Amino acid sequence: MGFNIKGLFKGGNGESASESDEDDFYSENKDEAVEEAGITGNKVILLEPRAYSESQQIADYLKKRNSVVVNLKRVTSDQAKRIIDFLSGCIYAISGSMQKIGVGIYLCAPKNVNVQGKITEETDNKKEEKDSEDIDW
Repeated sequence: MGFNIKGLFKGGNGESASESDEDDFYSENKDEAVEEAGITGNKVILLEPRAYSESQQIADYLKKRNSVVVNLKRVTSDQAKRIIDFLSGCIYAISGSMQKIGVGIYLCAPKNVNVQGKITEETDNKKEEKDSEDIDW
């Protein structure tokens, strides 16, 4: 008499429940995605959380396929770290991307948004400017 624990976590088609939910979420065809975008998604939302508890709201926007720019200047550094950790997990779960675009400012994008380019750090720019000033022409 064997008990198969894997059977508890698998759906009817052999996939785990989380995998099938994600596949259903991202398996729309182009027409369905365009129709849904007109109703809910493909927005860029700017947020300045004031507490860690607002992280879930950011994750909800990402689940609806909206990009979110998060400004962490209104929270303490400990809260900012917790928010970034939480959002990193959310981004990983939906196969999205996160990019730092300034001091304490992050762009979180879902899977359907391609982010191109990169913002350089201010310290890199200052170093390059200093190096170019040292050269006598």
